[in-house]
Amino acid sequence: MIKKVLFFFGIIFYTTLVSAFETTAKQAYLIDVLSGKVLLKKNENERISPASITKIMTTIVAFELIKKGELKLDEKFKISKKAWRMSSKGYSSMFIMPGDKVSVENLLKGIIIVSGNDACVALAQGIAGTEEEFVNMMNTMAIKIGLNNTKFSNSSGLYNENNFSTAKDIATMSIYLINNFPRLYEYYKIKKFTWDRTGGAPITQGNRNPILYKDMGGDGLKTGHLVDSGYSLAATTKTNERRILSVISGLNSKSERSRETIRLLSFAKNRFDLLRISKADKNFVIKTWNLRPKIVQLELSNDVFLTIPKRQKNKLKLEIVHNNEILKTVVNKGVPISKLNIYYDDKLIKSEILYSSIKTEKENFLIRFINSISYFIWG
Repeated sequence: MIKKVLFFFGIIFYTTLVSAFETTAKQAYLIDVLSGKVLLKKNENERISPASITKIMTTIVAFELIKKGELKLDEKFKISKKAWRMSSKGYSSMFIMPGDKVSVENLLKGIIIVSGNDACVALAQGIAGTEEEFVNMMNTMAIKIGLNNTKFSNSSGLYNENNFSTAKDIATMSIYLINNFPRLYEYYKIKKFTWDRTGGAPITQGNRNPILYKDMGGDGLKTGHLVDSGYSLAATTKTNERRILSVISGLNSKSERSRETIRLLSFAKNRFDLLRISKADKNFVIKTWNLRPKIVQLELSNDVFLTIPKRQKNKLKLEIVHNNEILKTVVNKGVPISKLNIYYDDKLIKSEILYSSIKTEKENFLIRFINSISYFIWG
């Protein structure tokens, strides 16, 4: 087994959480999305009432149908009295009226931007016939995503003891939404929505997510509030390719919710960097014998991302492990060849397979003959 050591960037990788940072949130989960590095967690598996954060799953179900071509943004649903009553009872609403025919796109805007409970019921009934059947779709999706401590009982997040989740599950659900529906996710960063309602002047409402109004790259997701769980917020920022996601719950006020979210997101951004190891780094190579080409570029299946603390150096090491120093057999593109080990302070923290980036071919007979003679004479 042949090992080739590469010193790479000279940085320290944190393998444990930074315990010095604290939050007043009762539950919290902070993650650097591309690397998957959890930077802070607090009671992350404790059950909470997700309140309006439930609406993230409501949109996921709709987005999935749109992606499959089974639902169109310009498709219209007739508004029921049940949906209308959500606004008449004083819940957050987009103010649709019974008998209105409203497009899927407007209902989604009503849900995402202004947190309209009436829009949730209308969309649920339009898609599944009843809200109850739509909730079954939500729970099926929750299982698919891998939400192990989540159950939904309605589409809007109104209090119900059977409507629960955790900070960690909310983060998982949010990342699924962002990764699988990038175009539709754009609705989450819209700051206001004007609904040309029936029987009254158009009504304009702003997005309740405070992070959208800060100069920190915020582009989602949802606020929530119920008496039993306090104020909550799932929020994310994106700077270039780096996305940081924070989920907090159990806060005492809107201002505290906003302040703590900003603190967590700023902590991640200011204390840590995101490092990319390119899937086809020029150092990932192996020599060949009697093959074309003479050097084969190896590659990872994907870029590797690491979250690292700032201003720390000299403890990260990359090591390529070859089974044989020289590749002597013909291989196809995509065949596993070697392994990349990533060490911090001489401890293995990550191991990835390196694959051939091309198909190799035998050299012609004359070159193979000359190589064999040379090897026999000089070794």
